[in-house]
Amino acid sequence: MEATAAQHGAASLEVASVDEVGDRIASTGYVCDDELATVVFLAMRMQRPLLLEGEPGTGKTALAEALAESFDLPLVRLQCYEGIDASQALYDWDFPRQILHLRALEAVAGTTDVEEAEKSLFDERFLLARPVLSALRQAPAVLLVDEVDRADDEFEAFLLEVLSTYQVSIPEIGTVAAATPPLVVLTSNRTRELHDALKRRCLYHWIEHPGLEREVRILRSRAPELSDQLAEQVVTVVQQLRSDAGLLKPPGVAETIDWAKALHLLGSQELDLAKAAATLGALVKYREDDERVRKALDRMLAGQ
Repeated sequence: MEATAAQHGAASLEVASVDEVGDRIASTGYVCDDELATVVFLAMRMQRPLLLEGEPGTGKTALAEALAESFDLPLVRLQCYEGIDASQALYDWDFPRQILHLRALEAVAGTTDVEEAEKSLFDERFLLARPVLSALRQAPAVLLVDEVDRADDEFEAFLLEVLSTYQVSIPEIGTVAAATPPLVVLTSNRTRELHDALKRRCLYHWIEHPGLEREVRILRSRAPELSDQLAEQVVTVVQQLRSDAGLLKPPGVAETIDWAKALHLLGSQELDLAKAAATLGALVKYREDDERVRKALDRMLAGQ
């Protein structure tokens, strides 16, 4: 038996140009440059997975979310972690419901033979679709494989097989194939190198921290309530901290947004030392970084 995503109302996902991709993504509030819009366009037209690498907080996960929103597609997220295996990504069986089903059969003694009872245990109603299977069945969809660098080699090999065919085989049911391949976005913070075989299967893009002008645009998009002066000052300080402060974990764009919102909630229209120091918990997450940032803020704001 073959189950395809066409049975679930598949539709084609087509884009005409790079500009269309950029405009759609921008409509969600995600500020996308031409290079990123181009690689997304190519991934969609070539039906290839998109591998995004970069420092934490550069907008890799947010891009997948923006793609799902802008194309009105379901977003299916697979969060990777050390020790994840294929069953946790693909499917499992609902054992409690299977046991209840067996008990129900026992209560009606003599109506079902053993072989039929065993076959009924692996009916599709007892199948628990994990993210990969769910994405194949919801064609088209966006499948976000988040922080794939946290998984191990065996899981990479599993992903490579699935992404090569966009189908999986379930012995008890049959093959599930996506009529329209999902738009797959893999993210990596590069805590380890991914294997070449997986990278060859994907289109690759490195996402840098945005420049000053683009980060101001992102901040204004995500927090329009901020004053123009506060937005520009916050981004200027964050950019300097990333490049000069020697932090263990430089703040990402998400931290920039959180810090700016925290300052706004305290009534700031411009950056001042007291409120900046009081809200550092939104910007840095290590005690050592907190100390370095306080010293850097003293120097930067004293020189204004």
